[in-house]
Amino acid sequence: MTAVLLLAACDKPEIAPNATGGEVAARGKTAAERLGCGACHAMPGIWPQGTTGPSLERFAQRGMIAGRYPNRPDNLAAFLRNSSGTAMPTVPMTAAQADDIAAFLHGQ
Repeated sequence: MTAVLLLAACDKPEIAPNATGGEVAARGKTAAERLGCGACHAMPGIWPQGTTGPSLERFAQRGMIAGRYPNRPDNLAAFLRNSSGTAMPTVPMTAAQADDIAAFLHGQ
């Protein structure tokens, strides 16, 4: 029984499902385009397809954000607004834009 509990503790962090509608995800795609996220990241349906940062294709399938935070929309929105301590520059955006971009990336 103890071994089963220990193995369960090693599971990947649960990825939260996208709980938002398509309209919010569409706003997120528009925000990502306007803020220039594609300059560094390859993102679905966004041009350019940057290669400086990691590809964000199928982002919702990842377990962690920047190797630090469980991949949930709320954590992603917070990271987008304050990515200090990582190579990603801080991009000025509103909380609503960050929430929408998180919905877009989690809705893929």
